[in-house]
Amino acid sequence: MTENVTDSSTPIVPTPIAGGEHAVVHELHQQFGADTFVFQATLDNVPTLWVPRAKLIEVLAFLRKLPRPYVMLYDLSAVDERLRQNRLGMPIEDFTVFYHLISIDRNSDIRIKVALKLDDLKLPTIIGIWPNANWYEREAWDLFGVVFEGHPHLSRILLPTTWEGHPLRKDYPARATEFDPFKLDAAKQDLEQEALLFNPEAWGMKRSNKDNTEDFMFLNLGPNHPSAHGAFRIVLQLDGEEIVDCVPDIGYHHRGAEKMAERQSWHSYIPYTDRIDYLGGVMNNLPYILAVEKLAGIEVPDRVKTIRVMLAEFFRITSHLLYLGTYIQDVGGMSPVFFMFTDRMKAYDVIEAITGFRMHPAWFRIGGVAHDLPKGWDRLVREFVEWLPSRLKEYEKAALQNSILVGRSVDVAKYDKNQALAWGVTGPGLRATGVDFDLRKARPYSGYENFEFDVPVGQHGDAYDRAVLRLEEMHQSVRIIKQCLENMPAGPYKA
Repeated sequence: MTENVTDSSTPIVPTPIAGGEHAVVHELHQQFGADTFVFQATLDNVPTLWVPRAKLIEVLAFLRKLPRPYVMLYDLSAVDERLRQNRLGMPIEDFTVFYHLISIDRNSDIRIKVALKLDDLKLPTIIGIWPNANWYEREAWDLFGVVFEGHPHLSRILLPTTWEGHPLRKDYPARATEFDPFKLDAAKQDLEQEALLFNPEAWGMKRSNKDNTEDFMFLNLGPNHPSAHGAFRIVLQLDGEEIVDCVPDIGYHHRGAEKMAERQSWHSYIPYTDRIDYLGGVMNNLPYILAVEKLAGIEVPDRVKTIRVMLAEFFRITSHLLYLGTYIQDVGGMSPVFFMFTDRMKAYDVIEAITGFRMHPAWFRIGGVAHDLPKGWDRLVREFVEWLPSRLKEYEKAALQNSILVGRSVDVAKYDKNQALAWGVTGPGLRATGVDFDLRKARPYSGYENFEFDVPVGQHGDAYDRAVLRLEEMHQSVRIIKQCLENMPAGPYKA
């Protein structure tokens, strides 16, 4: 008979933890136990963990209250997994609901997933943890049919209330020719018109004041272009001339881009991304292209990275110019918007000379760009970056320092950084509250780490700071474009 003997001089090597390179995974295991989670390796290196439905609220609340908390719910959506063939060891499910969280203090993300069956598409609402979950959960119900129990108003948000079905399910047709021919008879038209009527009680609103002595007025603003800079409807609850409350209707902006993607190739979907933000142009191509390249393991040349940065900053300028011009116009200054459109046209002249198109060039490609920079591109770019700075200084002096504009925008529409983070505000809207967070600096991509530029940050979080920040961001975009001009790498324009 032999006896097992352990050599005490041999160190015991601990079993490696899946995802152990991420500190938050250790924190979760310590709090809930390793058996609670299934770790999923991902190419974006975001720690991704599956949790049981019964533990969801507890896990999310823990992440929100950590010493360095995950303060922002960046995204919440669902995936129809029924056609997936390779599960890669992940839980077997019909649908996945995922929660993408951001920690500013850690400069890191975490993704929490829950597996659901088709006959039991139910989850508890997380509005009590992140209030911006309200719209995300409505969207997931609208497009996938996931029910969020405890939601105060689980109704359609992107589609009309009369819509039938949940379009992002894989068994929902992706082409109009797969439906019966559309017919709008008198009865259906009446039904659609009736569905547009606003019911205050459905939104928890009262029709009259506390004493029932006066009725509130409900004013329908939109949907039309003059109501805002885009098709937008908002119902206002008025007590005399005072706005008491409002309900926005954002569905008029929904184009169904996700459903269109189901019948496109990786390449042919690129033009659809231009229109996600119709002012962003190639800025919308970039995240999609980068994601596909990461999935495919494609490393693009430095010349491609620099060209992409240069064009992205051109579109940042054209977008900010439209924002600033219409902002000043809304406050009461009628002239600056015409000058800013002149600047935009000059920027579009450069964009067109390089890409062949103006607003929606769809010019970035998987692995590169459509073609190399044309002869004379440098002269056009140099003329623009020499032109714009003095114009921006004029706008600052003539408009943003104007006492009327200051009086109408300082301390107006103000929110602090805690509110901004709780409601998922990003970009200049977040930085205007004093949060110094710009992905180009915090997590550089496409070579942004090679450029010198500052991140403008405000303090007051009001309408005025949000305008001033965009003006300063255009100055920084000019700095970046100049560096692209002076340091454009040689080499191929595609991998």
